[in-house]
Amino acid sequence: MSYNTFGHLFRVTTWGESHGPALGATVDGCPPGVALDADMIQHWLDRRKPGQSRHTTQRREPDAVEILSGVYEGRTTGTPIQLMIRNVDQRSKDYGNILDTFRPGHADITYFQKYGLRDPRGGGRSSARETAARVAAGGIARAVLRDLMPGLVITGYMVQMGPHHIDRARFDLSEIERNPFWVPDAQAAQDWATALDQIRRDGNSVGAMIEVTASGLPAGLGAPIYAKLDMELAAAMMSINAVKGVEIGAGMASAGLTGVENADEIEMGENGPTYRSNKAGGILGGISTGQNIVVRFAIKPTSSIHTPRDSITRAGDPTEVVTKGRHDPCVGIRAVPVGEAMMACVLLDQLLMHRAQTGQPGPLGQIGN
Repeated sequence: MSYNTFGHLFRVTTWGESHGPALGATVDGCPPGVALDADMIQHWLDRRKPGQSRHTTQRREPDAVEILSGVYEGRTTGTPIQLMIRNVDQRSKDYGNILDTFRPGHADITYFQKYGLRDPRGGGRSSARETAARVAAGGIARAVLRDLMPGLVITGYMVQMGPHHIDRARFDLSEIERNPFWVPDAQAAQDWATALDQIRRDGNSVGAMIEVTASGLPAGLGAPIYAKLDMELAAAMMSINAVKGVEIGAGMASAGLTGVENADEIEMGENGPTYRSNKAGGILGGISTGQNIVVRFAIKPTSSIHTPRDSITRAGDPTEVVTKGRHDPCVGIRAVPVGEAMMACVLLDQLLMHRAQTGQPGPLGQIGN
């Protein structure tokens, strides 16, 4: 199976399956001399791992990362970094009843149509478990960004679960780490817990919307046309399992705005241009403006549910599918650290490309000198 790699200069190749012995990532293009050890990567993996609340899958995986190459005496060597995460709590027998059937809403059927075979154990490569490797790679990207762009802060959080939205008037970033939904609204976290408990009892699942922001990014990263910063971010987020939509800034809502409403007016501040709004999501013409980067992506409901759904077998016969096993009633919860990781990988890749093209460590255009 091809196309398991993303990035240009900072390149990440993920490997492994949900119920195989292990999964991981090979990271190439990491600069040498960056302080890195397994604990630094583990910090981010611990935020994504399953079984941390009643609202996520109860599969018990420690997601302990091992660094097999590319690091010597606590620093990167500039050679490929091989990361491995062992699977220790597989229950492949839970998938015995779907060996010859296809789950509605799942990639089972398209994988079989393309390759003529599939790994039914947890979905194989189509499983959201693959994202653990992305989060590990994102930990490396964050370590590099810490040195090259120390003022950068990447923050992800849920803004919607099914029909339930956060109240922006109650938006509080300090709440994100205090609840299992990564939601910056304390009241919403309580309400969503009640709603999701009912969804689980019903044998059902629900979708979500995730917002990821990056503050402290300078103006000038990105490129016109075919390497736009927003294009790369959209592709990265869309590549996450179960994502069905991505938007930047005002996104889809911009279709309902006038030019007067949409234009982010500019004025000169003490340290350069400032903007009175951020409908553009921090990107104009594919290049960062210096404002916060704002990306949102929609996660569809988990396809593996306990409610019977009509489908077909590999022979084309009608059947009814009920998926056993342990699954997230809202996979969007654990998608938050995945979105942050993809943001980190893209921003580092763009920074390295900028330095390669311009020969300078930072953006060039200075206004008001």
